[in-house]
Amino acid sequence: MSKTLVIVESPAKAKSISKFLGSRYTVKASMGHLRDLPKSQLGVDVEHYFEPKYIAIRGRGDLIKDLRLAAKGADKVLLASDPDREGEAISWHLSHLLGLDLNNKNRIEFHEITKNAIMTALKHPRQIDLNRVDAQQARRVLDRLVGYQLSPLLWRKIKKGLSAGRVQSVAVRLVDDREEQIRAFVSEEYWSLTAELQAAGGKFLAKLLKKSGQKVAIASRTEMEAVLDDLAGGDFQVSDVRTKEKKKQPAPPFITSSLQQEAHRKLGFSPKRTMMLAQQLYEGLDLGKEGTVGLITYMRTDSVKIAETAQAEAKEWILSHYGINYYPPEPRQFTNKGRAQEAHEAIRPTVALRTPDLLKGILTRDQLRLYRLLWERFIASQMSVAIMDTLTVDVQVGNYLFRANASTVRFPGFLAVYEEGKDEADLVDEEQSSLTLAVSSGEKLKLVKLQDKQHFTEPPPRYTEASLVRKMEEEGIGRPSTYAPTIETIQTRGYVLKEEKQLLPTELGEIVITLLKEYFPDILNLEFTANLEEKLDLIEEGRAPWKSVVNDYYVPFAVTLAQAEEKIGKVKIEDQVSEELCDLCGRNMVIKMGRYGKFLACPGFPECRNTKPLFEEVGSNCPKCTKPLVVRRSKKGRKFYGCSGYPECDFVSWEMPAPEPCPECQQIMVIKSSKRQKKQVCTNPECRYTLVIEET
Repeated sequence: MSKTLVIVESPAKAKSISKFLGSRYTVKASMGHLRDLPKSQLGVDVEHYFEPKYIAIRGRGDLIKDLRLAAKGADKVLLASDPDREGEAISWHLSHLLGLDLNNKNRIEFHEITKNAIMTALKHPRQIDLNRVDAQQARRVLDRLVGYQLSPLLWRKIKKGLSAGRVQSVAVRLVDDREEQIRAFVSEEYWSLTAELQAAGGKFLAKLLKKSGQKVAIASRTEMEAVLDDLAGGDFQVSDVRTKEKKKQPAPPFITSSLQQEAHRKLGFSPKRTMMLAQQLYEGLDLGKEGTVGLITYMRTDSVKIAETAQAEAKEWILSHYGINYYPPEPRQFTNKGRAQEAHEAIRPTVALRTPDLLKGILTRDQLRLYRLLWERFIASQMSVAIMDTLTVDVQVGNYLFRANASTVRFPGFLAVYEEGKDEADLVDEEQSSLTLAVSSGEKLKLVKLQDKQHFTEPPPRYTEASLVRKMEEEGIGRPSTYAPTIETIQTRGYVLKEEKQLLPTELGEIVITLLKEYFPDILNLEFTANLEEKLDLIEEGRAPWKSVVNDYYVPFAVTLAQAEEKIGKVKIEDQVSEELCDLCGRNMVIKMGRYGKFLACPGFPECRNTKPLFEEVGSNCPKCTKPLVVRRSKKGRKFYGCSGYPECDFVSWEMPAPEPCPECQQIMVIKSSKRQKKQVCTNPECRYTLVIEET
């Protein structure tokens, strides 16, 4: 009986797939890449037109031997690594290590780990796509040339241990540029005026919009008082009432970037955590009687395409639970933007009829939360539009125009299942949903009160991990597989810190970016980087030779690198001297920046190697021992608040302690912030006193 060896990337995937196949198949895992450029040297022969030098990865020798032995004992070898450039390259490297003929059809591809998908893939093997492999080689070689030649320059000019990269440096630049915008921002005062009006059917609110047909801009209290004087004693009358039907379309099913953004908004997950959980759902989980099965399709994709079988399942569920009115006249497909991978699908449940409720008690809490998000988004994408009734009421008083807007849902459509979240920066004043009273044109209104309010313009918000992913996607920086690792890298390297879910550059990050901006403008140029990504796509499409693309990028980079080596002097980062004395030698300790934030170090290094943590007091005392509470950081760099008396006192809080204790029970209160308000909440579960912090 003939034997077939199937090689996948991970043991979890191997376990799932092996349960679908019979005794004629052996499924083994390569554990990702087994061959790569050497870590100890450049590994690219620039003199011989960028010929890469690949070697077996250290520590993988036994695994390679095992796979060679299995391949030798098999009649056929099928390579089933992930369906993207990286996966294609893994299969190509495996072919070389196992001595397979590249002319043979030994590559299979699937986008979901279900029995039907696997069996279909086995029936349609193909040759390895060398264009895809070349696109991956071009990216790998370019990143090696930049990283291994630019990073040592930073070591020599700034300090050892620094790194620069083609994509990671652009990501740091985005964060740094936003911080510069915030620092340069000059806040401007403005005022708003809202009228509470009494109509025959009830009260409603209308905002001042225009004066004499021109938009009103009130910049000071003096100007506001002049407006109030004009309005004094005026008659408020409805001048126009307009109703309109508005159709709201559902969002497309998830791609990698939109999944990372929405999981951050709704679940608070970092891109790294989102992708880790998605990987688990994709590779397969044990569902008991049903066995081990993949729950979602491949999670690294920029395509919004949906398979017809998935649409049919969604239709069946929608019709059985909501009825014909909730399903559109035709199955809904979405259009990809740019050079999306058309062969891929959007991220969706492998079986639409497998609802989240069926998986309760089987998945972990976070696995279930992410699956529910994916499932609801997919089902909603196949439902009818929502129909909204919008109402606009114009109120005239003299030459001033006030306006009230309202919106009510006439037919929920897809909103019955899911509505896309928004970033805080995208939120605007919502329309009133309570203005359902009948208001007629010409109706005279009674003024209940006028509410004037002072505001100040705010700078653009710092990026969150989700909004940085969106910006990178918009600018064409990186691809679906690179967003999460890039954001993780710039934090691990100490170039960017996460504070209260916001990203801000460290002093080190700012120094590095300033230097790169001056001497390597192309590396940090968004358009230049995006154009290179497009050239990598051309390589994948077979429309550009990969070494030619590398050459076009590398030649000017090498010239710039040589010039920078000559021009850049030693950049000295001056240490801030503290008042803390070294316990060992008595010198004033200096403030250093490490991976987990700032710390105190003796300036006598290397003779004296004494270090101490540097704590920032938060302005409140520990509820256990009354010592000051300070800011600390976890091993992963996450900020938390703890007692300065640690380890004698072990009090910690992930939320910012309030300066004053609870007025009801005297326990510590913490500050909680949402998109709409900030409040102090008592930590005593029997009290839970809450105080809303008024906006100033």
